[in-house]
Amino acid sequence: MRLRKNYIARTSGNETLLVPAGGSEFAGMVRGNRTLGAILELLRQDTTEEQIVEAMKKRFDAPEERIAADVKKALAELRTIGAIDG
Repeated sequence: MRLRKNYIARTSGNETLLVPAGGSEFAGMVRGNRTLGAILELLRQDTTEEQIVEAMKKRFDAPEERIAADVKKALAELRTIGAIDG
């Protein structure tokens, strides 16, 4: 899976914004924290949910179950708005 090219992600401090740049049915803005920013950064390349969880475990000090749940939720929401392929 990968972030679609028509979505732009920007992180400033602890806030991440994701907006469609055109060609998307979603016409809003997603606001998230640095966890979402890290997930979106990983989605710039083709990756899997398992690879994202592994990378997040190295980056954040949290239980694996919590990281896996956060990743699953974020990916589900990104799929809902059509922001990722796969």
